[in-house]
Amino acid sequence: CIRDSVYSARKEALIKPLLDQYTQDSGIKVNLVTGSGDALLTRLQSEGRNSPADVLITTDAGRLYRAQQAGVLQKADSEFLDSAIPPHLRSIDGYWYGLSVRARAIVYASERVQPGELSTYENLADPEWKGRICVRSSSNIYNQSLVAGMLASRGEEKTAAWLKAFVANFARPPQGGDRDQIKAVAAGQCDLALVNSYYLGAMLQSSDPAERNAAARVAIFWPNQGDRGTHINVSGAGLTAAAKNVTAARALIEFLATDDSQRWYAQTNNEYPVREDISPGSLLESWGEFKADQVDVTELGRYNAAAVMAMDRAGWK
Repeated sequence: CIRDSVYSARKEALIKPLLDQYTQDSGIKVNLVTGSGDALLTRLQSEGRNSPADVLITTDAGRLYRAQQAGVLQKADSEFLDSAIPPHLRSIDGYWYGLSVRARAIVYASERVQPGELSTYENLADPEWKGRICVRSSSNIYNQSLVAGMLASRGEEKTAAWLKAFVANFARPPQGGDRDQIKAVAAGQCDLALVNSYYLGAMLQSSDPAERNAAARVAIFWPNQGDRGTHINVSGAGLTAAAKNVTAARALIEFLATDDSQRWYAQTNNEYPVREDISPGSLLESWGEFKADQVDVTELGRYNAAAVMAMDRAGWK
């Protein structure tokens, strides 16, 4: 029988229900292997042409770009994906496609910060925020991509100056994940944090009362609405270079971009649909519309190494 083999950097709960639906609709079974994005890329490189994987699903355009540069992906040649997914949210030559959009927003303590005090990422370098900002480590790809986007739009000199002043405003050494930053803001350890918005959505809907309580004590702010827009990234997928079942593998990626799949991403994962014609659902709509940065997400991969070096020079641990 036909079978697709998928390497996924998405946690099983965030992708398996969709893959099960695909199997039900198509009759094509899916063998799912999950792991960290970096580990899966290393595995694909070491397996080479003998890799059993047909599809790579991963989080962040930086990792998708790395996979393309490493030669482990092939062109999908899909008219549907090329027309459904905006050009700046995919590889322009068809090696990978964004499937959901994640925004890196400011989450702030609603009791201690007024939204009128907030404006841009750049504003977070101002002295008024000294000792008030929580953020995770510079080794985190989401932060690397935020800085890569800044390098692409503002250049090296301005980004370096911003980084130095921004790092000087940290309330504590970078630690933990995005949920930990939200909890720290709620606990009064800092007044604001940079997080991917879907983490706040997950905490608001959590079965853990402590997570729900922490999430209820913060509010979300979309930076840079007066200029380039809020930084966004994608999770996405590509056909592996070793794919044995190219037609079935392409069909799986296309399925992940269909109306129902895109709505599922929004309602279950609290991520924004990559397709502009799909509604994001009630929770995301309650946060209000925002202007998103239109920078080509390929640039996030292209500038990744420079971003890591710039963060290191600024002392972002």
